[in-house]
Amino acid sequence: MTVTLHLRAETKPLEARAALTPATTKKLLEAGFKIFVEESSQSTFNAKEYEAVGATIVPEGSWKTAPKDRIIFGLKELPENETFPLVHEHIQFAHCYKDQGGWQEVLGRFPAGKGTLYDLEFLENDQGRRVAAFGFYAGFAGAAIGVLDWAYKQINGDEGNLPGVTPYANEDLLVKDVKVQLDAALAKNGGVYPQCLVIGALGRCGSGAISLFNKVGIPESKLLKWDMAETAKGGPFQEIVESDIFINCIYLSKPIPPFINYETLNNENRKLRTIVDVSADTTNPHNPIPVYSIATVFNDPTVPVETTKGPKLSVCSIDHLPSLLPREASEFFANDLLPSLLQLPNRDTAPVWVKAKDLFDHHVARLNKL
Repeated sequence: MTVTLHLRAETKPLEARAALTPATTKKLLEAGFKIFVEESSQSTFNAKEYEAVGATIVPEGSWKTAPKDRIIFGLKELPENETFPLVHEHIQFAHCYKDQGGWQEVLGRFPAGKGTLYDLEFLENDQGRRVAAFGFYAGFAGAAIGVLDWAYKQINGDEGNLPGVTPYANEDLLVKDVKVQLDAALAKNGGVYPQCLVIGALGRCGSGAISLFNKVGIPESKLLKWDMAETAKGGPFQEIVESDIFINCIYLSKPIPPFINYETLNNENRKLRTIVDVSADTTNPHNPIPVYSIATVFNDPTVPVETTKGPKLSVCSIDHLPSLLPREASEFFANDLLPSLLQLPNRDTAPVWVKAKDLFDHHVARLNKL
């Protein structure tokens, strides 16, 4: 059975990644797939790169009226102001399986149009491990913004917020920029490096954060690497308050005690200046960082935490951090996903797709009971 994929243009502001890259498109075409790629005003990849490997280029947004036999492939969620029923099979991150705010409306569009969702967050192999994730570059980019925010405060005090950031062409340029700001901060504060705490350090995301810290020159003695063993006793954790930068990289799969709360933060001896919630479970009722309520964006990357004591504290809660390195992140993700995509012709029997469909059906049934 020939599978036809339709790569839709991303609409989330400043989302420059793509679910398919020209390299993976070429491999799928060679395997007998048909592929349509929308023109995109914000993708890191030019439409001509896809055309050069044999894809058919179509107008931005044309997926809405595409034939029903096409699988619509994208990364981020569809615009909230669109409510029409979805009639296709969709592969994307939908953020509607963990009781996020508005999940009923997001999920409800699929059964309303007799469409199907294969959520990228829940594509798993037989061992229950995700087949592809952006975790490494999410952690890498999150740690970069964490250092930039901390450095900004060292240089400018508590006046103003960290200015907006834009995507980088490659990792080396990002590291160079972060190091320049870190060196300027160290020159201002007498050479005192920030104490950095990463929770979820053993996962993909945590390893990305540690990699960034290493590459910009933060000493090992200033890195605290926590995972499930260190958090097993349950929060809140004083060690977070005693750190300068806290990076949350956990995958929240069940309710847990909060890592911090206002009581622990309202302390005149608090060192903590910067929180980066890479996990960004902003609207999840069990968010372990319950001190902010909005998802931040690249052009305004942090929001202040309303504390009554201690120095200024900010949170970065951008939910598409890998877009800071869109080309490398896309290549990394698409290459990992490729073996599963090659199984799409047999998605009625291939375990990764059967499990994803069963999960969709489970949550639709839950929706119908409300």
